[in-house]
Amino acid sequence: MTTEELLRQLYDQTLTGNGPAVLDLTRSGLAGGIGPETLLYEALIPALEEVGARFERGDFFVPEMLIAGKAMAGALEVLRPLLAETGAESIGTVVMGTVKGDVHDIGKNLVNIMFEGAGFRVIDLGVQVAPEKFVEAVAEHQPDIVGFSAFLTTTMPMFKANIHALTKAGLRDRVIVMVGGAPVTQEYADAVGADGYAADASAAVVKAKQLIAGRRSAALPA
Repeated sequence: MTTEELLRQLYDQTLTGNGPAVLDLTRSGLAGGIGPETLLYEALIPALEEVGARFERGDFFVPEMLIAGKAMAGALEVLRPLLAETGAESIGTVVMGTVKGDVHDIGKNLVNIMFEGAGFRVIDLGVQVAPEKFVEAVAEHQPDIVGFSAFLTTTMPMFKANIHALTKAGLRDRVIVMVGGAPVTQEYADAVGADGYAADASAAVVKAKQLIAGRRSAALPA
């Protein structure tokens, strides 16, 4: 099998969410001398981008996104340490968690997979994350973005509490705050003072890239 054939198969199997095949092809590619960055940037990431595009068109739904994401996550387990050895640059670092009082994580996990698939480093704090935990993680990891997820309308006020905690700790201006979850709207995100909101995992990646690019260009000397 040529490199081009293997990359095409890896792309196709990721798109359809065939986890065992994705893992086999990833290992075969590495054994055949294909670099981890090539597998990631020429097959896996383009496949997940296509999954996102199909979701936006209404051709794919959440189950298809989850299956493709899980298939890619298996490949990332193999590639992550190799990419670290090569010094591959990540797009940015994201700290993510479901807010205090909320134990829902399917949406958050899907967003995490999409972020990782796009080349971000993701630190997942899990569920029921208290404001002080977010503050500690932002201070420790110095991420580009901190993401707050809420599935319940009763836990959405924690967005504001978390932002207040970051402000009190002197960290608010150092990080981009993104919020999301089933009941969350752009209007609510604006009201609590978040920098970004996305309605789904695919849109979250696009928005995150835009926000990071905007912040980095603003930091450049005139």
